[in-house]
Amino acid sequence: MNKPITHCLLCERELQGNVGWQELLKKSLPKTICHRCEQRFEKVEQQTDPNITALFHYNDAMKDYVHRYKFLHDVVLAHVFNTALHEHLKSERRLIIPIPMHEESLKIRTFAQVDELLKAAHIPFQHHLTKQTDEQQSKKTRAQRLETAQLFSVNNPSLIKHKDILLIDDIYTTGTTLQHAKNALLEAGANTVTGFALIHS
Repeated sequence: MNKPITHCLLCERELQGNVGWQELLKKSLPKTICHRCEQRFEKVEQQTDPNITALFHYNDAMKDYVHRYKFLHDVVLAHVFNTALHEHLKSERRLIIPIPMHEESLKIRTFAQVDELLKAAHIPFQHHLTKQTDEQQSKKTRAQRLETAQLFSVNNPSLIKHKDILLIDDIYTTGTTLQHAKNALLEAGANTVTGFALIHS
């Protein structure tokens, strides 16, 4: 986003304060939401899965955000969590791979939501997975998700062989999507694979 953000992306209140020389020296990302909106999101204090780290709970504020971002196609909202994602991932040394969308789903949504979150946070990533079905896991029951056939294939196994990988998704519930991607990468020769999500539903 090249245009300066002067108003909260969620409620449109004017953002208070300008970026000072200290922030510029630290290369901080610009503030995109007001303090009031920021306080509505509930941070995850204790992780429930040792293999997946999540930043926020799926509370009412987050439900509204996800609806606007993913289903109303408001791509600018990728910048809402730029600072949170940047702070958690800026020192990451593992290869970062986002969970991809199926090409048909991408045509409908017009943007890849995980990619845009990472771009807004200035986090480099690479694509090494292809999603083989356009089935939406969010529309399945827990039992149906656990019975889902392999969702992903690895594009070029030689590029991930012996690599330590961090998989990134926007939201996880049962962890099925991340587990499928993890299995595909490990079978293709990756050394270790762990998961990271913005939201835990």
